[in-house]
Amino acid sequence: MILVTGATGNVGSHVVNQLLDAGEKVRVITRNPGGHSFPEQVEVVPGDLTGPETLSEALDGVERAFLFPVFTGLDAFLDAARLSDLQHVVLLSSAAIMDTTPSWIGEQHLRLEQTVVASGLAWTFIRPSFFMTNDLAWAPQIKVGDVVRGIYGNAAVAPIDPRDIAAVSARALLDERVGESFLLTGPQSLTGIDRVRIIAETIGRPLRFEELPRELYREQLLHHGMPAPAVDDMINGLAAWDGKAAPVLPTIEAFTGRPAFTYAQWAASRAQDFGPTPA
Repeated sequence: MILVTGATGNVGSHVVNQLLDAGEKVRVITRNPGGHSFPEQVEVVPGDLTGPETLSEALDGVERAFLFPVFTGLDAFLDAARLSDLQHVVLLSSAAIMDTTPSWIGEQHLRLEQTVVASGLAWTFIRPSFFMTNDLAWAPQIKVGDVVRGIYGNAAVAPIDPRDIAAVSARALLDERVGESFLLTGPQSLTGIDRVRIIAETIGRPLRFEELPRELYREQLLHHGMPAPAVDDMINGLAAWDGKAAPVLPTIEAFTGRPAFTYAQWAASRAQDFGPTPA
């Protein structure tokens, strides 16, 4: 039995499906079992990853687990795991821990990795770069107009499709790649301007990127509830890659035997999120 936490998220939902496709028995733990639909083969257990009283049932008979990163309360899960038969944890971490300049988000993920190592459980760390789904934050602007407003439009990232992150995570669970860490990127170095152009081509509308003053953009993100350290990390990270190409790694294809999903393929799969396309 494999337990998937964060099973309703961008990565976890695909991990569930890929494990089922591989013929594995899958259990998920969720705070709202009635609020989500899972494939009928999935065993759904109500509970909270950080709630000790809910974890014994979730972990009963589980040998491996996909662990979604929670920055507070992870000790409860690891304590319960040590008392169960859990043998292997695959933790969704972040490429940010590899940054040469320490960042808040990198430090949070590094702390989680260190906590998992200290637990004594066998582990694998998955460290993806920029998620393609981060660009769904542009959807409200695109639904009401043809302008995407942001900063550092010429800063490049190598965005990765959550389906590819899930593929590596599922493979790590199935092959028991214990004690290894995998740094993941998407297959292309793309600027914000590039990505807006690709979305425009996908939905058949004339979108354009418009540069905002840095401080105004920061205020907008803070207003929407992002923690200030995370906002500053993101802005500083974009500034550092302004006018530069982002590194692209072959990890996805090496792991899966197929090319990684391109940004255009991802945009096509999420076209409905950006509003109606022309008739």
